[in-house]
Amino acid sequence: MPNCVVHLPKPHPKQREFITSPAKRKMIRAGRRGGKTVGVGIYAVQRFLAKKRILYTVPTSEQVDRFWTTICRALYNPIKLGIFKKNETEHIIELPGTEQRIRAKTAWNADSLRGDYGDELIMDEFQLINEDAWGVVGAPMMLDNNGTATFVYTPPSIYSRSVTKARDPQHAAKMYRKYQELMLAGDPRYAVFNFTSMDNPYLSRIALQEITRDMSSIAYRMEIMAEDIEQAPGALWEREMIERSRVDRYPDLWRIIVGVDPTATSQGDEAGIVTCGMNNVDYYTLGDDSIQGSPLDWGRAAVNAYYRHRADLIVAEANNGGDMVEASIAQVDPNVPVKLVWASRGKAIRAEPIAVIAGQGRDHHVGVFEKLEDELCLWMPGAKSPNRLDAKVWAMTELSQREVVDEVETFVYDAGVEISAV
Repeated sequence: MPNCVVHLPKPHPKQREFITSPAKRKMIRAGRRGGKTVGVGIYAVQRFLAKKRILYTVPTSEQVDRFWTTICRALYNPIKLGIFKKNETEHIIELPGTEQRIRAKTAWNADSLRGDYGDELIMDEFQLINEDAWGVVGAPMMLDNNGTATFVYTPPSIYSRSVTKARDPQHAAKMYRKYQELMLAGDPRYAVFNFTSMDNPYLSRIALQEITRDMSSIAYRMEIMAEDIEQAPGALWEREMIERSRVDRYPDLWRIIVGVDPTATSQGDEAGIVTCGMNNVDYYTLGDDSIQGSPLDWGRAAVNAYYRHRADLIVAEANNGGDMVEASIAQVDPNVPVKLVWASRGKAIRAEPIAVIAGQGRDHHVGVFEKLEDELCLWMPGAKSPNRLDAKVWAMTELSQREVVDEVETFVYDAGVEISAV
């Protein structure tokens, strides 16, 4: 058909590897601006022109734009000639009267993915999507036509993890390792691809060199070099340390504290809300109720944690608006006791004594707290500390004051009156 030309960007070598792969399950781990989204855009257009039905998903509507721009530019001529119909609102390009279609939509969780299907499913920014979007909805979608699924992700820093909908922030990394093992075992159904931001020849070499000055070393390794990292070198907490002291239940506790690291707006960082308790010498992390929301939202979550764990006190950082912190909690329940603490010393100085307690095997996580444990093991002194870590440190710092009492010897007088003497 005259003038019906499709213009696709020329893929760079790393993009070409996954575009041409015949595997039914593909995982792409790549650095920021490495070309992964443009690459899957090229792949989607090629499969669409092969009369396939393509469903592309990302966590949020803002993230749809780069993929949508790529496919619209490529298919501009046939759309202009009326061969293909484009629905800008629904982000659909289709051949009318057929199943041939590309659709780009959000898949923040499983429910947002329901009601659609495709021969090809592409899940971009997979590390931020809830696991059920694939395991419960996406995988069954592939049954009818023996479809192909492609997963794209960049290893998430501790800050991007705070907005994830995944139950396990490491779920993409774990799937990558699983697919890699299957591929190395000779299963042609699975393939993994890994490339860095440096592998994109269209990015400025100077900008890539200078970005090392603007990022922490671990963020650079994750988001530019595309490394899956579970523990930062030099981190105060270690995975093995936490795992070694983990328990399923806890004893009677002398004191229980809810630590709160507040946030002032509903659109900002999460408010850290971590509950810890102590018996004679050991500490127990009982719950992580951290939440992104308004001061009233996290005030309600803190009060709920206080009653659920039968806590003695809420301890909250006052640097970010002490009056606001007290008012937020009092608005929910004015009878809950609140102690405000000020961060007058550096975060590392406050965190180190708590990490020492963990190193001594005296800090027990009652169950598994993936997001909190990620923050503990990925934070390096000197970097901005995340909110769950701060909340835990505040709670355990308050509890550690009780250790001073261990120097007091207690006697019981015959009349039943307790007398304490140093």
